[in-house]
Amino acid sequence: MQAKREYRDRDGTEVAVLDALVNRTEEGATVFELRSNVEADIDELEVALAALKDAGLITVENGDGPMRIYPDDRVVPEFDPDEHEGESSLLEGLRKRLGL
Repeated sequence: MQAKREYRDRDGTEVAVLDALVNRTEEGATVFELRSNVEADIDELEVALAALKDAGLITVENGDGPMRIYPDDRVVPEFDPDEHEGESSLLEGLRKRLGL
């Protein structure tokens, strides 16, 4: 899943971080997990995280365990089951036509 369209005009590393976090909305991600999902060096990642935090697009929680980073709710697209169902039907239709 990708971050909402209105947040995709940011720096490439920032968009990659938002996309990675949107896929982990509930559990969040550590810096190490982000590092493995975003193709950027640690310095670029640090700059992107700082910019996103300043913009209020991420939250950082530093509880008992490792620091976890979460996307702000406004970045996460709404799940539309009807839209997803339509995509599934289209895919099924293509499979039938191709005999798969």
